[in-house]
Amino acid sequence: MKYTTHSLNIVIGDITRLRIDAIVNAANTSLLGGGGVDGAIHRAAGKELLAECRTLGGCLTGQSKITEGYNLPCKKIIHTVGPVWHGGDQGEDELLASCYRTSLDIAAQHGLKSIAFPCISTGVYHFPKQRAAQIAINVIKEYITQNKFEGDVTICCFCTKDADIYKALLADDNQF
Repeated sequence: MKYTTHSLNIVIGDITRLRIDAIVNAANTSLLGGGGVDGAIHRAAGKELLAECRTLGGCLTGQSKITEGYNLPCKKIIHTVGPVWHGGDQGEDELLASCYRTSLDIAAQHGLKSIAFPCISTGVYHFPKQRAAQIAINVIKEYITQNKFEGDVTICCFCTKDADIYKALLADDNQF
């Protein structure tokens, strides 16, 4: 399923199967793999990804780093570390927004023309899904409308319920 508005697409599926320039990995600070989308990306990319990630020295929460795509159909993987939800009073919103900003900055710096994000921090990190979706859309909208990133942005949701949250927010945003 695909829902499109301007250069923002909402899809339901497996991010490891997308044929685009870059996918974003919702990683942990070690960048050495884990559960959820992180584990799926590492398994699909192959052992070369783990070897490259070992050279990166980890990644701080809210920041992003780039690697090759290896056995994935994408060219690059942008690894970002989302915040764990602690109730919303420990800078979680800004850290999550920074994940999207730094990923889009890296994509622009590398001349990438398409990028796909998973729903960052909404799984085992327990960030409220509606709140996370609004942050994601706000940052992506800023980048697209200000031409900071001139490619296509996809939010790849694992299930229909998550995609419906993004689609509803976009439908309510008559400026986008």
